[in-house]
Formats: sequence, C-alpha cells, structure tokens
Amino acid sequence: MPTVIALLQSVVSIRAMSSTLAPIVVDHMPPARRSLRIALVTETYPPEVNGVALTLQRVVEGLRALQHDIQLIRPRQTETDSAKRADRLDEVLMRGVPIPRYPEMKMGMPANKALGQLWSRQRPDLVYIATEGPLGWSALQIAHKLKLPVCSDFRTNFHAYSKHYGIGWLYRPIMGYLRKFHNRTAFTMVPSESLRQQLRGAGFERLMLVTRGVDTEQFSPARRSEALRAQWGATPDTPVALFVGRLAAEKNLGALANAYLAMRQQRPDARLVVVGEGPAAQQLAGSVPDAIFAGTRRGDELGMYYASSDLFVFPSMTETFGNVTLEAMASGLAVLAYDHASAGQMIRSGENGLIAPLGDEEEFVRLARHLVKAPEHARQMGQRARQSAGEAGWERIVAQVEEVLFATIEAGIPSRAAGGRTRAVAGAA
Repeated sequence: MPTVIALLQSVVSIRAMSSTLAPIVVDHMPPARRSLRIALVTETYPPEVNGVALTLQRVVEGLRALQHDIQLIRPRQTETDSAKRADRLDEVLMRGVPIPRYPEMKMGMPANKALGQLWSRQRPDLVYIATEGPLGWSALQIAHKLKLPVCSDFRTNFHAYSKHYGIGWLYRPIMGYLRKFHNRTAFTMVPSESLRQQLRGAGFERLMLVTRGVDTEQFSPARRSEALRAQWGATPDTPVALFVGRLAAEKNLGALANAYLAMRQQRPDARLVVVGEGPAAQQLAGSVPDAIFAGTRRGDELGMYYASSDLFVFPSMTETFGNVTLEAMASGLAVLAYDHASAGQMIRSGENGLIAPLGDEEEFVRLARHLVKAPEHARQMGQRARQSAGEAGWERIVAQVEEVLFATIEAGIPSRAAGGRTRAVAGAA
C-alpha cells in the first residue's frame, strides 16, 4: 500500500509540474519522407568514363545516402563485368553491344521480357530512365504496361551529333523519337535553362530543370603539382591550356587546335595538355603535334591535371551540360567556352571566365589569344570561377532529383491516349 500511495503522489506531482511548462508543439513537424524503391535504367555507368556515367554515379550515391533503394539496370560492359551488391544498391546487368565509333561503350538491347519479369516479381515505386536507347525504350514500354510511374533524363544531344557524322538528314527522325520518348514520361529532367527552352520549342513537355554539381574537394586548386608541370616541360610561369573530353568530331576539335596555335603565336612557350581518348585523337595530334596527350585520367589524378593547368579551353557545342566546365572552374582555371550549356549558365564573360558567341570561331580564337596575353586577368577569373563553382554542390543537386522522383509518383501515369499528359506539378515547363 505505501508503494501505491507513493506512485499516486508522484503522478499528482508530475501533473502539477506539467501545468507550468510550455506545451510541446508537434503538429508543425514535417512528415517523414518514405524511402523509395527506384529502378534506374541507364546504358552508361562507371567504369565507363564520360560525363553521363560519372554524373549518374554521383546521383546514385546521393540517393542511397538519402535512404532510397536503387535497382540499377545497365548493359554488361565486358565479359568479366559482374553485378554489384551493396547497401541499398542492387545491379542488374543486361545484354549490350558496342556502339558504332565508340567500341569501348555498350548500348543496351531490348529487354521487355526480362524487365517485365523483374518488375512483376519485385515491383519498384517508380522507374527512372536516364538514357533513351533500346534498353531505355523497353523500360518505358514495360513501365506503362505495369502502370509504374516513370520519369526521364535528357542527358545527351544525340540529335546534334548527326551532323558531325555525315547523317544530318537523321536530325528530324531522331528529334521525333526523343520527343515521343520523353513525352511519355511524367517529367523529363534537363540540366540547363537554355536546353529547356530549346526542347520546349521543339514540342517537349513537362521539363524540370535539375542542374549538375561538382566535387570541390576532388577538383581544387590545392591539387596543383609543380612536379607534374615539370613533366610537361612547363615552368611556374608557363601558360598551360587544358582540354578534357572525348576526342571525337562532335567536340569541335578543329577550334581547339586553332585556339592553341593562336596562343603559341602570342606565347611561344604555351603548352596544351589533352586528357581523353577517342577516334579523332590521331587527327588532333596531326594538327597540334607538340601537345601532350595524357589519355584517360580518373579520380584524384584527374583533379591534379586540372589544378596543375592554368587555362581550360573547351570548344564543344553539343553538350547538354558539360561537367568538365564545372570541374575546371572548381579547380580555379579561367575557362574559355562557347555561350552554351553550363558555360552559358555559369560564366559571366570577363569576370569568371570567357565565352564566345555560339559558333563564332574567330571570336573564340581571339579570346584564346587574350588568355595568354593577359595572365593576371586569367588568374583573377580563375579565382572567381572557383567561388562560382562552390555554389554547385552535389548535395543540393541530388535533393532536386529526389523532388522530381516524389513528384513523379504524385503525378501518376501519363496517359498514352492524352498524348502523354499528366497532372500538372509546380516547376514543370
């Protein structure tokens, strides 16, 4: 009995104390966001080295960190390639064939039956299609058949590449296919406002702007190496221009060669370092025989190549975004590019880099000459570029992707009969 009385007295005492305390407010706490089961379909992923593959890897890592489960579906890249299993990551490898002119890359084959069985047995919350090849088309068909929400990415200007390979007559059919593909998804993510406007003018619907990020630790001026510069035959005062990218026709490498030759006229000691491989490597080497061809570089070594250079010259006009521009800016380099994609979005010409009007090679070459003629201005632009790149962190970018994924589930399944229309969501254009 004394124990019961003591317990009652304690309850009375606690109630008396609670009446003098401020109430605990819980009705304004944000609701918990559930983990998603995401089937991500892509035809390129590391160990392949290209902007799309590396960007997708960062998105996957970021979504896993946000406690989402990723089923990554991609082509098998080599005979020894094996599916990875990790926390919140389950790879599924499909049959792939080499891409013409890009033999080291694989294109996925149609896989309707395999995807239908996979998603019937283990139904995802949504399907996220990152590339528009045969594997992506199969994923789109099966997602509709199983009534799965589906969103997509516009990451590669396949339609723009056609003119560089003598098949410009395919521009309209390719554009028609891409429009049909993306308009059958709830939303299409695009990396720049200029691309969004271009696609909207071509009849693409429900476009969501999701920019790209950069790792400011991997790409940092702190990685500069005078020992590496010495290997290039450069002293601390030698202007070193860098190009990073695939050595292929669509990168407009003729303008790179002309810009470098103009730099050499202004500063005979200027050097050009080329990082990347591709079918146009031999042709470029014939135009600039004294350039240093470093092949493919990855990870921290790639960061050191950026930081050990002084200038970044990027003449491509076919990028959907151009990750290398951000990497160069984060590394503290003055960037010269055309007013296009990420350069047009991030660079304020004369302040944190230089941009030439799209297609104006004469101005591009003139600006290249200015970079070596005014090294102090180039150094100041590189410092401001580093500050600008700091605003493009991956954490924020992955959060934008996550918002689109939740919006895709909320929007539901686009109706084929209604021309792909779905319920409107704020931010789509």
